[in-house]
Amino acid sequence: MAKKLLTLLLTSVFVFPLSTLVFAPEVAAQDAAVKQTRWDGVVIRSSPDKSTLTVRKRGGSAEMIVQYDGSTKWVSQEHGSKKVSDIDASQVKDNDRVICQGTYSKDGVLHATLISKRLSR
Repeated sequence: MAKKLLTLLLTSVFVFPLSTLVFAPEVAAQDAAVKQTRWDGVVIRSSPDKSTLTVRKRGGSAEMIVQYDGSTKWVSQEHGSKKVSDIDASQVKDNDRVICQGTYSKDGVLHATLISKRLSR
């Protein structure tokens, strides 16, 4: 009986590390798929009906469609300030500078978890 328990214990000691090697790449791939991304720019178009903003990258011509929903957090902050104020989507207009954080979807849209309107002093 003791010999069977010892065999079972030693087998589990060797099998567990091997199983983590097999399943670890899958977990790493899933983590990479949900990596947070940041997009900084100026709102050139807003579509409240579609819940999207088209944001042109600062200092360039690249544009990104940013999609938001009820779970998106909206804030405003002055440049260089630590004070952050909660706002709602209606307070972000065309030509406002924003920083958007979220995850990319397969269709190239950034699904925002946070949109920060940047205020000038």
